[in-house]
Amino acid sequence: MKFNFTKLQGTGNDFILIDCMKEPALDYAGAAVRLCDRHYGIGADGILLVLPSSRADFCMRIINADGSEAEMCGNGIRCFARYVYDKGLTEKEEFTVETGAGVLVPKIILNKGIVQQVKVDMGEPILAGDKIPVAGFGNNQVVNEPIAINGRDFKMTCVSMGNPHCVVFVEDAENFPIMEFGPLFEVCDKFPKKTNTEFAQIIDAEHIRMRVWERGAAVTLACGTGSCATLTAAVLNGLTKRQAEIQLDGGRLTVEWADNNHLYMTGPAEFVFCGTADI
Repeated sequence: MKFNFTKLQGTGNDFILIDCMKEPALDYAGAAVRLCDRHYGIGADGILLVLPSSRADFCMRIINADGSEAEMCGNGIRCFARYVYDKGLTEKEEFTVETGAGVLVPKIILNKGIVQQVKVDMGEPILAGDKIPVAGFGNNQVVNEPIAINGRDFKMTCVSMGNPHCVVFVEDAENFPIMEFGPLFEVCDKFPKKTNTEFAQIIDAEHIRMRVWERGAAVTLACGTGSCATLTAAVLNGLTKRQAEIQLDGGRLTVEWADNNHLYMTGPAEFVFCGTADI
């Protein structure tokens, strides 16, 4: 079966977008595994699906590279928003998108009619342990709590942005052995739905260096929900101001935890190429 796709990236987090309102239905889980393969497929961290919604302007589904489905993706929703705006599916510069984490609101930022960045109201962080979920904490917050992984002691702060995150502050994010510990955090029994893990270094009160192991996708160049979780964790630990720049492997995002308790993430979303694939 042939179908059309568009590849986009947000701070290096790359996606294959399929407009399901135009293309035939596929086995998306199976397709993701084949298409996201960087040697035998198109190559991407996941697939974004453009779908109609009964309660928002659009619906976005995210299929990870391993075929699992994610509730939300911060870099993904910016790419999704850029696509539907640039392709004329909406004339609104601010619109609603139904996701597995609820209805979110991206805003297109223009300069002389050209999309420069996308700002997304990511909603409120979820901090209760049993709602993230993290086993053993009930309704309590999980802030600077000890966790032992493969014989090494860490301190974790956990946040859900509609998907689970475990933030670990380290002295040197650049050289942290993420390939060793990332997969072990993901499947640790503390996390009933597995977890994304951010290894973050505080540079100063307005700058954080962060690397990420994403559930279902391994190491990626960026994670938007992870950046929001990292800022939240930094504020909860008294390490930064409520707005900071997050330096990721693939670029920079600006995240603000506003007085209304919503997190706002601003960053780029770029087209890479379009094509036709067989599946």
